[in-house]
Formats: sequence, C-alpha cells, structure tokens
Amino acid sequence: MRNRLDAGLLGLVGLLVAAIVIGAVRFGGTPTGEPASDGAQSLAAAMGPSANADAFARVTGPRPLDFPADHGAHPDHRTEWWYFTGNLTSPAGRDYGFQLTLFRTALAPEAGDRPSDWATRQVWMGHFAVTDVTAGTHRAVERYQRGALGLAGATTRPVRVWLDDWQIRSEGSEALFPLRVTASAPSRGIGIDLAIAAQKPRVLQGDRGYSRKGEEPGNASRYYSYTRLAADGEVRFADQTHAVTGSAWLDREWSTSALDADQAGWDWFALQLDDGRDLMVYRLRRQDGSTDPHSAGILVGPAGQSRRLSAEDFRLTPTREWQNPRTGSRYPVAWRIQLPDEGIDLRVNARLDDQAMPTTVRYWEGSVAVTGSASGVGYLEMTGY
Repeated sequence: MRNRLDAGLLGLVGLLVAAIVIGAVRFGGTPTGEPASDGAQSLAAAMGPSANADAFARVTGPRPLDFPADHGAHPDHRTEWWYFTGNLTSPAGRDYGFQLTLFRTALAPEAGDRPSDWATRQVWMGHFAVTDVTAGTHRAVERYQRGALGLAGATTRPVRVWLDDWQIRSEGSEALFPLRVTASAPSRGIGIDLAIAAQKPRVLQGDRGYSRKGEEPGNASRYYSYTRLAADGEVRFADQTHAVTGSAWLDREWSTSALDADQAGWDWFALQLDDGRDLMVYRLRRQDGSTDPHSAGILVGPAGQSRRLSAEDFRLTPTREWQNPRTGSRYPVAWRIQLPDEGIDLRVNARLDDQAMPTTVRYWEGSVAVTGSASGVGYLEMTGY
C-alpha cells in the first residue's frame, strides 16, 4: 500500500488480480466501475507464497535507477504501482484528502503466442478515493482494465500512465514534473484535476532504492518517493467542483515477491510536517502482532536531505480504534509516533474515522492530522486487520 509496500499489495495484487480478471483478459470482458464489498479478500488468504515467482524478474539487491525509464513500467516484474496521496484546501477553507493509485500486474512471465489485438499479459487496476474532511464523507471506486488497445499502459517520453480516463501525465518530454493528474468517477460524484510540481528531489527508499521486506533477499522492491509535492487545481465531490491547493506525495514501487509467511500486514505513514520535514515509517506486523525487523522508514529534511530509518529508530503505538460497521474490522485510527534520537514525538489522528476502502482487497487509507512535537498532515494506510 501505499508503502507502498511491495511485500504487501505488490504480491497481493499480483495474485488477486490474476484470479479476478484473468477471465476478462482472455475472453473479452472489461470489468470497471464500483467494487462490491461482499466477497472481499483477506490479506492473509491472498498473499501465500507464489510457486512461480522465479519465473518473473526479482529484486535481489541494489542497482542504479535509470530515469526517465524507471518512471515507466517494468513488465517483467509481477507488479508495480504509481501511488498518489494528498491533502487539499479550498479558498473557503474546505478540506479534502485524495488517493489515486494505478497498479500494473503481469499475469505471466512471457507473452503468449496469440495474434489477437486484445491479447495481453498485463492487467491494470486503479483505486481512486476522495475524502471531504469538512463534511465527514469518504467515497472510493475501483477499476480494472487490460494492457492492450491503449486501454491502459505507461510510456516514458513523455511520462504517461493511464487506465481509461484516469491519467498521470508529464507536461514535458523528459522530466517527470510538472505533472497533470486527473481522475473522475461520475457514479460516485468525485473527481480530481491537479497540476503537480516537485518541491523536493526524489528520495531512494531502503538501500539506494532496494527496499527489503523479508528474510529472503528477493522479498524486496525497487522503491523511490517524492515526499513533498505542490498540488493546485480542482476537486469534485458530491457533483460540486471546488478550486483547491495543497500538498501531495508520490510512491513508486515494482517487484515480484510477496510477504514472508509470518507477516500479516502493515501500518504505513506518510507525513508532511509544517516545519518542512517529511516522515515515512512503516511497521510490518507479524502474525503474532509483533513488529518485523524489516520495518523501516525515512526522514527527509526541509532541503531534501534524508536519513534512512530502521525498525529500532522509531516506535509506533496505537491509541484508539475504530470498527468498520460493514466488515467488523477494527483499525487503529489514532497513533503515537516517537523517534527518540530526533526528538520527535507525534500524535497522528484520522481526520475521518471511516476512510476504509471498500475494494476487492480490504484496507484503510486516509487523511490524517499531526500534532505533538510538530504539526502537519499526511496519509495512513493499514492492512491485515
């Protein structure tokens, strides 16, 4: 999820999307639109070890990243994502959060010998959500599409990633920024049209972009982030359009492997502090509730300088839970985050408790407010509850 943790959704989406849409890819359906919460998959059930992981490209150690090529797709890896979250405000003081994620998943390690223009081994999935913080309402939608006939895909000159009319598009021919990010779901009355500009350089997560999530070296992803982006444009909610400005965050990951067998889920925080620092930390949770030592994070300074964080550098303590009345799942929606060596002691609270995603795989993803030793806003993702 976000964490954009390859160890989580990365393996999860690969298995799940294949099961759900392989029939449509092979036989001509084009499932799109709103998800049904009935029959949603659990994280543990969907993330068992993959028997053919070694048939795909695997991430087994650091390597130099190559841009703009690495802004685009990596079709030989099983799954990747382009993951935007952000907090926006209208001139009238109305607050919004948004999430737009485009996932690509390879159903097979090699293309089959099929002459049809519809044939593809790539499936795309999109999650789009807008939270009207002021009104206390969250709306979300999920789509699937095949990577054929221009219905979904990615290019690098210019950078363009799309699923139907959901699109991330660079305004230049080589540089990633400025970007235009657009998505619309008329059936849910939501949409965004945002100009995105980088306020800090990208940071490489883990060891020079090699983000290890488990004991096996191949249980890892290539992972980089833009932790401080300026956003300006429009948000549509309940069929009303509002001019907005604010901040956003972009995570990029690609890999093949799934969680270790004893990992149940994760808690991931992307926080933008008013003093100019950005903090990302994630806790990988084991089945017994303990913290996996491969949990990690990064602290980015106002000028873009960064410090890599290990599991020993921070403490995450849940302080309040919310129960989803539709599923019975209980999510910690208030937290204390401590980085003793940095003098950081934060309180993180959901700006709306009900920001659960009613998608094929259940998780919680939503806007949060930060108080304590520093103030700010951010996004929180929780899976496996």
